[in-house]
Amino acid sequence: MKDKAAVVGRQAMDMQDASGLESAWTAIRAGLRRDLGARLFDQWLKPARLGDYCPESQTLDLFVATDFSANFVSGQFGDRLRMAWRSAGVGVREVRVRRAPDATGPRLLEVVQAESATAMPAETRIASNFLPRHGFVDFIVGETNRLAFSAAQAMAGEAQPRFTPLFIHGATGQGKTHLLHAIAAAFSAHSPTEPVLYMSAERFMVEFVNAMRANETMAFKARLRAARLLLIDDIQFIAGKGSTQEEFLHTINDLIDTGARIVVTADRAPQLLEAIDARILSRLAGGLVADIRPADLDLRLAILESKRAVAGDPPVPDAVIDFLARSIRSNVRELEGAFNKLVAYGQLTGRSIDLDFAQQMLADAVRANARRITVDEIQKVCAAHFKIDPSEMRSKRRARAVARPRQVAMYLAKKMTPRSLPEIGRIFGGRDHSTVIHAVKTIEALRESNPDMDADVRALLRQLEG
Repeated sequence: MKDKAAVVGRQAMDMQDASGLESAWTAIRAGLRRDLGARLFDQWLKPARLGDYCPESQTLDLFVATDFSANFVSGQFGDRLRMAWRSAGVGVREVRVRRAPDATGPRLLEVVQAESATAMPAETRIASNFLPRHGFVDFIVGETNRLAFSAAQAMAGEAQPRFTPLFIHGATGQGKTHLLHAIAAAFSAHSPTEPVLYMSAERFMVEFVNAMRANETMAFKARLRAARLLLIDDIQFIAGKGSTQEEFLHTINDLIDTGARIVVTADRAPQLLEAIDARILSRLAGGLVADIRPADLDLRLAILESKRAVAGDPPVPDAVIDFLARSIRSNVRELEGAFNKLVAYGQLTGRSIDLDFAQQMLADAVRANARRITVDEIQKVCAAHFKIDPSEMRSKRRARAVARPRQVAMYLAKKMTPRSLPEIGRIFGGRDHSTVIHAVKTIEALRESNPDMDADVRALLRQLEG
């Protein structure tokens, strides 16, 4: 009888919380429409609706129709939305803008009883746990992420992988979460009745704490241990959480013993994680550790090309694509956000997208990403690459073994620094600007006709851009 009353009480509290969120959202919408103007509000914020609310982390999801809208609203209005919700006094501290799933209305996240795989259709599990749009086919592969991509495909394949767990690490916005969703989708495609569980480490911690408070830890344990594929994102967030780490350790030990597949991501390598139990680190490092390094120029160009192919009007010219790839180097997510911003502003204002427009709209992002490359740095890197003394960059020698590296350095100086042609000529031993022009044209022609020269220049660009 007491349990029934407790359940009724929790349901009543949940309904009250949902009602409070609805009332606050109505008031916030009115304020946003007044501050932003009817046109901007109706275009981007009017379609947004309330999504999930987690009382433990005080995080609210707002759902919009498409990924493009989610990226744009989050980038342009995220801070304003966060401040408005915090001022509303309904227990919301963080706001996430996401593409809407099938579910509607606000609901409180809670610990779910373990269910058999056959009791729930595969397509329902996919929609509620991970994002089918993040597939392997949508992941752009380059030298900096090839190992992680190949390992993820092996983990998702029909054959039992030779390693588990798979530990993927890399900085924010490089594609770790995308790979987790791709693994889940590919695995479920060939094993639709096998339970798959995806969650962030923060969600793992919140649900574990909720389970302990509700005296439902056995149900929580059963749910985790029933998984045949467990995917945990951003494991660094359980650092210092003793009881949560203990439960996580027991979970991965049990799953490994039963042959289940485990994939974990973090922002750094296992040995660099702080305040994580040494036994967990040993388990994670005992599988396959794959890193995702910052995207190099070639990969950034490929990512932008893939987005341009589906962006529609207004068209984005090659010069703008090259500008974005060279200017936004911090992470892939920011690169995609910059591209989305340009397209969205072009659609809203009706103006075409050109290089001047891009430079004006993204001035702040470019400044934040700027790493000033000097001609002196280019000379040293080129000299080391071609195995000549750095002083040869300024010498009068015309031997091919010296002249060609010098031309490459002039070419890169023109491409990567704001220096004028006469300035570059003076730095290279007092040469005339026409010599620099000749060097640039020579290297451009050689890159077209000589694969080895093109490979050398690409390697130097990657090294100089970090």
